[in-house]
Amino acid sequence: MGRSQLEKQKTHEKIVETASKRLREEGLDGIGVADLMKEAGLTVGGFYKHFASRDDLVAEAVQFAFDSWRRGLEAEGVNPAEMTAADIADRYVSAYHRDNPGEGCPFAALTSDLSRSGEKARAIATAGLRRNFEALASKAAGAEEGERRRKAITAFAMMAGGVGLARISADADLSAEILATVRDFVAGIDK
Repeated sequence: MGRSQLEKQKTHEKIVETASKRLREEGLDGIGVADLMKEAGLTVGGFYKHFASRDDLVAEAVQFAFDSWRRGLEAEGVNPAEMTAADIADRYVSAYHRDNPGEGCPFAALTSDLSRSGEKARAIATAGLRRNFEALASKAAGAEEGERRRKAITAFAMMAGGVGLARISADADLSAEILATVRDFVAGIDK
């Protein structure tokens, strides 16, 4: 790859990473292309050298967000397949995740936004749901696959919703109670 192509790729990755963080912090409609490009240290005109549309950027940023969980774990030397339900709950349903939406799961930050987003972003989110359900189902107890899958869907819905509700609460004790309750429930799906 030539130098200019490598620089273009790095710039593209910088835009996507910046967008991923900011979209999780502000919502899909919370930041415009001009502000995003300025934050990335680029001009608005450069946007269309990298993306055909804002929807394309949103889709890539959402994919980046979904992949960030795995990348973070691998950077710490953690194999996601070896995590228990309690390990997942401890990381996901945490005060850190609650307090840092720009670094967290897009489902906890963007569920309602994703439901109204473009086809590409919704397809990426659907694939993310499937992966999360499969991963949790592999941790869940139960004799039948359907039972394990129901537990996984319930647990993931509780985790994403619980983090979202904990973010909403203006009462620190209630916020902590929500996180602890959900964490305890999810940690028990393997029993």
